[in-house]
Amino acid sequence: MTNNHKAKIRLLADEVKEFYKTKTPYRVYHGSTNSTRILSFKQNEMLDTSRLNKVIKIDKSKKTAWVEANVPMDKLVRETLKRGLVPPVIPEFPGITVGGAIQGGAGESSSFKWGFFSQTTNWVEYILGNGEVKRVSPSSSPDLYFVAAGSCGTMGTIASAEIQLVPSKKYVVISYLPVSSFTDCIKQTQKAIKSAQYDFIDCIMFDKIGGIMICGALSDRRVSKVRRFSRAHDQWFYLNAERIYKQGVEATESIPLVDYLFRYNRGAFWVGKFAFELFGIKFERFRRFVLNPILNTRKLYQALQVSGASQEYIVQDLTMPVENTVDFLNYIDKKLAIYPLWICPVKPEPKSPLLCNGISSKLAINIGVWGPRIPSYDTFVSVNRDIEKQLIKSKGKKWLYAHTYYPENEFWDIYDKQWYDKLRKKYSASTLPSIYDKVVVTKRYPVNARRGLFETIAGTAKLRIHK
Repeated sequence: MTNNHKAKIRLLADEVKEFYKTKTPYRVYHGSTNSTRILSFKQNEMLDTSRLNKVIKIDKSKKTAWVEANVPMDKLVRETLKRGLVPPVIPEFPGITVGGAIQGGAGESSSFKWGFFSQTTNWVEYILGNGEVKRVSPSSSPDLYFVAAGSCGTMGTIASAEIQLVPSKKYVVISYLPVSSFTDCIKQTQKAIKSAQYDFIDCIMFDKIGGIMICGALSDRRVSKVRRFSRAHDQWFYLNAERIYKQGVEATESIPLVDYLFRYNRGAFWVGKFAFELFGIKFERFRRFVLNPILNTRKLYQALQVSGASQEYIVQDLTMPVENTVDFLNYIDKKLAIYPLWICPVKPEPKSPLLCNGISSKLAINIGVWGPRIPSYDTFVSVNRDIEKQLIKSKGKKWLYAHTYYPENEFWDIYDKQWYDKLRKKYSASTLPSIYDKVVVTKRYPVNARRGLFETIAGTAKLRIHK
């Protein structure tokens, strides 16, 4: 396996050397995406890393996994569970890859404890912009290790990484705890963290005066009812949480570990509901059952890319210091009234300023703002810009997988361009597209929802590649 990995890396490194020689600003293509921006690749300006899809080695005694960059989360979990282990941070969408999780800043409900996925790596193997292959870590080339997290592939190409693992358990025992306001949610979140009894914490606010905290602990012991969320006839996770919220009482459930880790996969939290509204389909359990094959995140992302529909829906993840969170939530309520809202505590990582948790604070809070359709493109852009401006006031940063409309000077007021450019030059990355060039939206694509639906059902939906 190791020799096979080395051979694949040699071939990719040779391609990168040619790009470097000709100063071609290539982009990495791995066959799928979890970005909501509409992606388009030039055939002669892309590096295809889709073959980097192997789990090379799992060391049970050291509790580590050496994994290639294009391994998706469900495959990673499947392989580590065979050894009774699991990564401490698993993004909730199974199609997110190891490389994407590191360079895109992926986190989840265990991030209050561990930080983002990148913070659980021991080292990362990069193909630099000149074709050199380099292994970096907190102790070896730490400047590259920390800048590359959240860099969206603009410091080089990830080939593989060593991921930390922890012992797995059969279940996650969930406590559903009602909260009565934004302030109550944040206070109860901080209290839950201090209690040190949970491995997972997140919260769903269903309106300004009500929501539910979801606190989970790994356990081999079943407590109360076992609830699953991965099968076609299972309820969507957020709808189950809403049912408990409406009852107004605390509740406990035991969820099989894999069902918990990917609990938001079916329906993509609650974004999948918007597809029912778009096509005038009644949002009821039987229809969700029938349409289940296309209501998982892999299929929904394919549909977004083909249809261009992400240009009509607010999908933003935003992170800010805990002390500014309530004011920001009040802004969302007053200006947009978008519900539900996802709230997830995150351990900051100020050593990685390109990460959205790269902020100076004792605790960061991620807010997922995912709203209904806005048919007017001008209004859509205006709403996104207003969110960005408010986020700056809140001293926060956004996940760059989403639509970004910052003017360039405003973007570089948030991120340190001099520091970034200096490291790009040091590590031969200056010929690659910059992070601003990669994430800012400059082009509008035609929107064709029916095309997206039909191609997704037919299995022909693909990313755009042109000559």
